[in-house]
Amino acid sequence: MALYELTAHEARDMLRRGEISATELTQAVLDRIAQVEDKVKAYLTLTPESALAQAAEADKRLQEARNAGEEDTLPDLLGIPLAVKDVISTAGIRTTCASRILENYIPPYDATVVRRLREQGVVIVGKTNTD
Repeated sequence: MALYELTAHEARDMLRRGEISATELTQAVLDRIAQVEDKVKAYLTLTPESALAQAAEADKRLQEARNAGEEDTLPDLLGIPLAVKDVISTAGIRTTCASRILENYIPPYDATVVRRLREQGVVIVGKTNTD
């Protein structure tokens, strides 16, 4: 099974056991997006550089927890790559609501849901289209 096909639960368990890294998982997701995005057109904005930086930070937290034997205390979403719908504000990431009027808008704040996801340690790979 390819890493990008893992469920969030499967990925979480593999990350905690050290079988995969958040960086490997994120790169697999980014590679898959690159393979199919021309056909699917799901993303309005991709953030591969910041996603890989977030994944590296998650890997550091995961390793520290494994070294201390505290894997079970980690947030469930730590290191899990995901996309955010483009109608939800993400600080520093272009948020257009799929509108030309907002094509250059970069919010200075995160929506509450994004703030909570970031607190969990998710890896944001980009913003997805909306109708």
